[in-house]
Amino acid sequence: MSLGKPCGATPRVAIDVSALPTYSFAHRSLMWWGTLGFVSIETAGFGLAIATYLYFAQKAQTWPPDSPPPDLLPGTVLTVLLLLSLIPNQLIKGWARAEDVIKTRIGLVIMCIAGILPLIVRVFEFMALNVRWDTDAYGSIVWLLLGLHTTHLVTDVIDTIVLMALMFTRHGYEGRRFSDVYDNASYWDFVVVSWLPVYFILYWFPRLVS
Repeated sequence: MSLGKPCGATPRVAIDVSALPTYSFAHRSLMWWGTLGFVSIETAGFGLAIATYLYFAQKAQTWPPDSPPPDLLPGTVLTVLLLLSLIPNQLIKGWARAEDVIKTRIGLVIMCIAGILPLIVRVFEFMALNVRWDTDAYGSIVWLLLGLHTTHLVTDVIDTIVLMALMFTRHGYEGRRFSDVYDNASYWDFVVVSWLPVYFILYWFPRLVS
């Protein structure tokens, strides 16, 4: 509608947007695009770290140079836990989009446990690398790769715990909170998927080239 046309002024038009939703899901959400941008940056970071690892491996006469490869058990257990966590993670996406408070709360509790368990295993994984971070270039890049993924793992677990706490308060009934849960679940997909090439590089690549 026109707001009037003062003498010599250009008319302005105002649009009533009060009926539009204040939140949405997936690509219709601004936060989702922000998460996608962050994932793109972090994917480049993983790519650079893996490229560095492969560069060192190509320059070395033997790989690993002076250390045995990391023990398979802790890394494989963690991989299985992460893959299994995708099941409740996909369920919580549907519950969040349906804005089902009870199921979303249950899903967040499950995802908190599903995030903490890999962190416990990750402690043993660091202990089973069979090399110190300052031993040589191999030790440095191995610790960097594992530390990089651990940072993302810790970040998402903390975010999930915060969201779970909010969902058990009056804020849990706010519609945009379900959108936050959906975006957090989407980031967890990245945490799991990004681990798979790192797992292969750390545990299987040294065994295949030796």
